[in-house]
Amino acid sequence: MPVLAILIVMSLSFYVFYKIKYIRSTRPAERQWISAKSRIALGLFVGLFGLNQLFLYHTTVTYIVAALFIIVGGFSVWGGIKAYKFYLPYAVKEAEELSNN
Repeated sequence: MPVLAILIVMSLSFYVFYKIKYIRSTRPAERQWISAKSRIALGLFVGLFGLNQLFLYHTTVTYIVAALFIIVGGFSVWGGIKAYKFYLPYAVKEAEELSNN
């Protein structure tokens, strides 16, 4: 499935992009907000990788490992979305305070 391969590479690229952005940021709330976005990207990577394995190999072990990857990736995306929503107002407030000074 070339579509899954493209999505896997894109999610890994976004993960690396957000981790670099996290390292360069100095504001605490913004760092947590960016970390949440990178957690979403990593969760998508893991989940899509597990989904891709279902199409490539057809063994019992593959099904078990792919299911674990999909579950772990889903929980990572879910936790990342919750953190993203939690830290977004703080990051906005922090950016507004910085622009006012």
